[in-house]
Amino acid sequence: MRVALAGADGSGRSAQVSSEDPVRTGARGIDAGHFTEQLAPMARELLERSGNARVTAVAIGAAGMATLGDDLRAELPSALHRALGVGRLALAADAVTAYAGALGDRPGAVVAAGTGMIAIGTDLTAWHRADGWGHLLGDCGGGAWIGRAGLDAAMRAFDGRRRGSKALLARAEELFGPAPGLPGQLYPRTDRPAMLASFAPEVARCAPDDPVAQAILRDAARHIADAAAAVCPSSDAVGQGEQPEVALTGGLFKMGDALLGPVRAELKDCLRHVRLVPAAGDPLDGAVRIARDIAAQRLRLPLDPRMLSVHIGHTGYDS
Repeated sequence: MRVALAGADGSGRSAQVSSEDPVRTGARGIDAGHFTEQLAPMARELLERSGNARVTAVAIGAAGMATLGDDLRAELPSALHRALGVGRLALAADAVTAYAGALGDRPGAVVAAGTGMIAIGTDLTAWHRADGWGHLLGDCGGGAWIGRAGLDAAMRAFDGRRRGSKALLARAEELFGPAPGLPGQLYPRTDRPAMLASFAPEVARCAPDDPVAQAILRDAARHIADAAAAVCPSSDAVGQGEQPEVALTGGLFKMGDALLGPVRAELKDCLRHVRLVPAAGDPLDGAVRIARDIAAQRLRLPLDPRMLSVHIGHTGYDS
């Protein structure tokens, strides 16, 4: 969890703190009580640093908000009102805060990719999402997907099958030990997606000299571009004088040109009506922006019961 405090004047994040402790989930999804227990002390620490400023609005972006956010939506408005005196609260899916951080409130699409991959787009009237279904059902082109494809190519080389990569086999054995022992390392782990994703940078490192690694990254780029195209609004949908924009955000794109080159090429091919722009900020910047916008009652991003909800007072809901 990361928490930031920022002034209402738009001057940026003035301070932030973070915690590595995961928030519990239960029968109603993300545990609102445990969430508040973690958030409130961190927020008070930031307030003390700032001279005990008053909190005008809070925006929270959470992974799983769309499907696991029932308890947060039911309990957090009153809990944060009691703990911090919050009168305005926005609850958003982490993809929404990623969008707000990258593009603000301009129409377009954002691809957020790390271990997983999700694309989210809006014409400012509704949200559209593609993928983000986890490493077993999707997240195509994300870090776990690339890492798994790389390890598959390594095991193919070990077996002597076609489409194997001796370069990736060498990197896999250097990192994980002899190839026959890899299943025993991978399958029992609860953090399998993260372990798979840890091999994605090795695919990028091998790509300049290895055709199999290059092909994996080209396939990943096609999946990423397909997801962006599925959610990006058309030029007609965004109104006269506005052009949809597409931005990429998340740790996966720090792998550099080995992935970014194919992604940009695929995006230009399938989304010729859009402008590819750098992400202005990260999801924490997006949460800060949403908080400022609801404090000033100028939020342009579309409300949605699952993706972005705004709560006024400690019990009321503005839909």
